[in-house]
Amino acid sequence: MQVIRKNPKTLFDPSPYGFCQTISTPTNGRYIFVSGQFGDENAALEISNDFRTQVKTTLKNLSLALEANESSIDDIIKITVLVVDHSNERLEILSEELLNAWGEKYPTSTLIPVPRLALDGMLIEIDAIAFKNESNESI
Repeated sequence: MQVIRKNPKTLFDPSPYGFCQTISTPTNGRYIFVSGQFGDENAALEISNDFRTQVKTTLKNLSLALEANESSIDDIIKITVLVVDHSNERLEILSEELLNAWGEKYPTSTLIPVPRLALDGMLIEIDAIAFKNESNESI
């Protein structure tokens, strides 16, 4: 049993940006849905003004949410990314950090530019769907 990632040759190859076009999963497991995480540090609602710092902290917070469910960032199969004042510079930073986080096991992804998020100073929010394989086989 394994998670199958595919980038059809007839579609844009998004792998240099840290995501893939499709993922299918086996039936022997469970899904974990993670609410939108953002770059707050230590659950104190302290948010850096630096976009890269917010991306790194957001990914760390995703990991913490998954650890509470006996899962990890490696189990993420789908993310939705909201970015305030999206630009090519922010896309490059985001892509670098996603590639650092996922390695070769990147999820499917949707990026949505937005004018504002829930709290002042938030520049990014990421929600996730993870799949935890419950068989003895690795994914």
